[in-house]
Amino acid sequence: TIDRMLGHLATLLNTMVANPQQRLKELSLLTAAEKQQLLVEWNSTKSHYPQDLCIHQLFEAQVERTPDAVAVVFADQQLTYRELNCRANQLAHELQKLGVGPEVLVGVCVERSLETVIAILAILKAGGAYIPLDPSYPPQRLALMLEDAKPLVLLTQAGLVAELPPHTAKVVLIDNNNFSNIPVTLHNPISGTKPENLAYVIYTSGSTGRAKGVTIQHSSLVNAYFAWEETYHLHTDVTCHLQMASFSFDVFSGDLVRAVCSGGKLVLCPRDLLLSPQDLYNLMVKEKVDCAEFVPAVLRNLMQYLEESQQQLDFMRLLICGSDVWYTKEYQKFRNFCGSHTRLINSFGLTEATIDSSWFETTTQELVNDQLVPIGRPFANTELYIFDSNLQPVPIGVPGELYIGGYSLARGYLHRPDLTCEKFIPHPYSNEPGVRLYKTGDLARYLPSGDIEYIGRIDHQVKLRGFRIELGEIEAVISQHPAISASVVIVREDDTANKTLVAYITLHPDQTLTIPELRRFLEAKLPNYMLPTAFVILEALPLTPNGKIDRRSLPAPDPTQLISESNLVAPSTPVEEMLAGIWTEVLSIQKVGIHDNFFDLGGHSLLATRVICYRNYRFST
Repeated sequence: TIDRMLGHLATLLNTMVANPQQRLKELSLLTAAEKQQLLVEWNSTKSHYPQDLCIHQLFEAQVERTPDAVAVVFADQQLTYRELNCRANQLAHELQKLGVGPEVLVGVCVERSLETVIAILAILKAGGAYIPLDPSYPPQRLALMLEDAKPLVLLTQAGLVAELPPHTAKVVLIDNNNFSNIPVTLHNPISGTKPENLAYVIYTSGSTGRAKGVTIQHSSLVNAYFAWEETYHLHTDVTCHLQMASFSFDVFSGDLVRAVCSGGKLVLCPRDLLLSPQDLYNLMVKEKVDCAEFVPAVLRNLMQYLEESQQQLDFMRLLICGSDVWYTKEYQKFRNFCGSHTRLINSFGLTEATIDSSWFETTTQELVNDQLVPIGRPFANTELYIFDSNLQPVPIGVPGELYIGGYSLARGYLHRPDLTCEKFIPHPYSNEPGVRLYKTGDLARYLPSGDIEYIGRIDHQVKLRGFRIELGEIEAVISQHPAISASVVIVREDDTANKTLVAYITLHPDQTLTIPELRRFLEAKLPNYMLPTAFVILEALPLTPNGKIDRRSLPAPDPTQLISESNLVAPSTPVEEMLAGIWTEVLSIQKVGIHDNFFDLGGHSLLATRVICYRNYRFST
């Protein structure tokens, strides 16, 4: 407002007179009242919780309360709290015999199963910290993680041993454990673990082309759990949690903790069900799921299915959407599929701040349709600040960089003290020694309501389909190909808010390279979620006047370039013609041959769900 702007001008002039030796950019525009509001009032989140407990102790206390309740379900298998605790205890005792204890790292490379949950709890009970290693990752990426972390023990399954890269860990085959004769009195192991000890290490994308391990302590995870309990009322409002996130994604840990520490049932969703909104919905109905966290891309597919099938999610009590941005018109539309008692939450968080930092919910506030859903306000014992480049708080409505403080901050990056010091800085407005803030690299601004609106990234890190990705890491891997001289990767968004990674490359003189060849090269080095959907080969990358790559001038990919006219075999049967028609509609291309590859034409797993929906609909009609 004009009054606020005049107040800022008056403050600036007064500060200039009082501090003539300071540079203009170092002076604050804010009045004392505004600073009090931004730095203190909107970060007044202190909440008491047991600070002497570790996360597995919260689970063990729940086992005592509800030993016969179902704790975890996968496909046609399930375990009660007592059974889950006994199996985890058995494995934990074995791990302790191998030397696992506080600050000892244990790798977990298993397929999605009940054993995944058993392994995590066993490692925590033994006193160690777990490192999720997704077996679907390329061997080169697994090798990097194993070399960097050097876990003492590696829990895996017999069918995966031959696929693992060389490592020095002691291997324990979790599927060879005989659980049939476990005594129900098998005691919880004593590990001596303290809240300041590590609970897990999650590897995230790195801008230098090398993934980095984020180290999370028990104290941070316990605080996150009690913050969720305070906001979501887990013990009283929800009973069954759907788990969809990849094991290598920290949201998996959040889903697990929210469920088994509150007495809920955790339903592990088979990965193939995520490709079918109908099957996903049927699973939710069958298991009576009343709590779930989605990424926006999966939520959009589910919303399309609900609209076409005229189904509802009125049985849901808590529905969280996080890990990526979505628009207010989608938020308001999705409310129509929920019951009057359903809480629809937009959450925001980073691995470096233990999964979730803020949340937003509204049932009455009018939202502007073409804006992103606000990320809201901080959870308990979390602080959010928006600063300019000089660490001065910015006024309401002015963009700045988002910083996170509070009890949920990570210890830092594994074996990376330099990067830890760069990203975890001393709190400039705290007199307490050792208090830190995490420098997120996210652009945000305050709304007049006190909610925070996410704007985008300061650098070139992005969130795509629930995964935070450093575009620089993809570019570094692409540039390893001997035929490529330069590369740049960006995110493009179409009219339906579908985001895709697009890679632009230039070749060395006299070099040739086909898109399928490059795709196969990258598939051996990057996980699927980091593979570009489209590739564009240019003679030269466009540059700005100061010599930097002009990302705004990069041309949109032409899908027809992905099709080889000489090898095009047109569809000839009614079924082929119908499927080709679906592909052209979903991929926005003009023609498809029967030998074309969906993914080589720009498809990805979430677009595949639309193909399945169209196919099922057309076959049914």
